[in-house]
This record gives sequence, structure tokens and C-alpha cells, in this order.
Amino acid sequence: MQPTPLNGSELAVMRAFGRLMVVMPKMLDADLQRTQRMSLSEYQTLRHLSETPGNVMRMSELAHRCDMSFSGMTRLVSKLESLGHLSRRRCESDGRGFDVQLTEAGFERLREAWPDHLESVRRRIFDHLGRLDLGDLAAALEGMNESGGQACHSAACDK
Repeated sequence: MQPTPLNGSELAVMRAFGRLMVVMPKMLDADLQRTQRMSLSEYQTLRHLSETPGNVMRMSELAHRCDMSFSGMTRLVSKLESLGHLSRRRCESDGRGFDVQLTEAGFERLREAWPDHLESVRRRIFDHLGRLDLGDLAAALEGMNESGGQACHSAACDK
């Protein structure tokens, strides 16, 4: 049995969504670079740490949440650590992985960048959504994400 072809509206959504997935992160990154001299990856790293208990997370989990490779996260953590925005230490639970913790300076840097990032997000995303039901939209997007797999919380992710 042949799959049902997309109709015109479905095709338009698929193409626009595909382009958005490529372009939106670049636009948000460019805005942060211009206003804060900070990359979107740096912002997301600080934000994820700020949202966890104790502002600490295993590096492999942080890489997963930021959709980065472990080696990419290691390089970014080194940069942010050199700026005093976070600290890194061996995991006490098994000694194989690393925990990364947001410092007060990192939290202050996040607070400093937040208004500009918020303005960018509103202008680039929410100003275009009009009267769409945001709850329904969020649920649909989360449904699309379900196939992406669960976060890894074990030492096996550090290999």
C-alpha cells in the first residue's frame, strides 16, 4: 500500500517547519552574539544548570539537554569554566564522569543576558503565533520530540 501524499497545506507546513528548524537557532544565536557576545549554546548551558537542583548536572546529561556531543560540551564547559561561569568536578557517585555546577558569576551572566534573549524569542517566535493555542502547540511539539529518546542519567553516557 502506498503512503498518502501530503496535501498542499501539509506540504507547506512541512517545508516551513523544516526551514525553521535550521534557521531559528541561527537567528537566536546571532541575536545573542550581537547583544551579549554570547552564543546560544553558552546561554542554554547556563540556563539548564540554573534550572536544576543545586545548579549542578552531570556533564553527559548537560550535553544531552543542550543537544551537543560530549566532546563539544567538554570544550564549551572549559570555556565557561575559564570565564568563571561554572565549575567542574569528578562525580562523587562513581568517579568516572564529571559534574558541572553553575557559579554565582555564571548565574549573574545568565541574568544579564536574559532580557535580550527574551526579546529575541518574543520577536522571532511568539509575535508570529497570533491567537494559536499555545498549550496545543506545545503538546504537538512535545509529541514530535517523543521519538528523540530519553535523557541518559548513567555513567554509560560518559563513554
